[in-house]
Amino acid sequence: MATAVTRLPDHQIAPHLAAYDREKAAKRRASLFGLAILLALILVASRVAEVEPTKFVSNIHQFTSYIGRIFHLDNGQFVLTDPAEWFWGWKKWLIHIGDTLLIAYLGTLLGAVAAFLACFAASSNLSPNSTTRFVARRVLEFCRTVPELVFALIFVVAFGLGPMPGVLAIAIHTFGALGKLFAEVVENIDMKPVDGAIATGASRWQVIRYAAVPQVLSNFASYGLLRFEINVRGASVMGFVGAGGIGQELIEAVRKFYYSDVSAILLLIIATVMVIDLVTERIRHRLIAGEQRR
Repeated sequence: MATAVTRLPDHQIAPHLAAYDREKAAKRRASLFGLAILLALILVASRVAEVEPTKFVSNIHQFTSYIGRIFHLDNGQFVLTDPAEWFWGWKKWLIHIGDTLLIAYLGTLLGAVAAFLACFAASSNLSPNSTTRFVARRVLEFCRTVPELVFALIFVVAFGLGPMPGVLAIAIHTFGALGKLFAEVVENIDMKPVDGAIATGASRWQVIRYAAVPQVLSNFASYGLLRFEINVRGASVMGFVGAGGIGQELIEAVRKFYYSDVSAILLLIIATVMVIDLVTERIRHRLIAGEQRR
């Protein structure tokens, strides 16, 4: 059935069109003003950071030249022409990569356990004491704000060279990072089971154990696996400051200009991280899918 569409007279439409044009022009001016501020901030930041495009352009050939050198053996041949010569130290390097994985694993485990214990004190819904919540959040902020390499340097001075400083540095940084993520997960739980447990006279730890933990455990595991991926990459450079792992071999190759060794070690690190990412990604997806089916 055909329906007639009523059209307002032009003299009634004109004020609305004018108002629309004014709003559109105002929005355009606001966008241009915001863009101008952004460009100004970029220029100021570039000035402070001494970013010089001319220096970048004039020295870019040194970067590309270095990349080219790491893919050539000492005799000048391309690395793929003699893989045995390229990976001459693969047995030693794999041992150091194993150390790197163990550093990341132990650091992640210690940090995750500490974060699990602290996250309930940092969450607003399960920590009614504002002082406790404030202190817990500030401690977590400190632990995740200080870079891992700074912690590693401190622990190298305190405990000497070796994997132990790397484990401690990763554990502290993981504690701060996962503690915040865990607390945010806890703050998003359904409070009905918590209220029910409190109504039955359960203690604080009983409430957490039976009403909160079952709701957050899969997300905790997912975040823990994601953090392990990150820590594997972080542990790879801990050796730069003497904290163990493959990083010691890599920094030695860089300092001694063993170009082909640099590319070989980097390739092993990339392959290791890729495998870890693929495995942990599958596990995380299964955990999340299992949580969604409940």
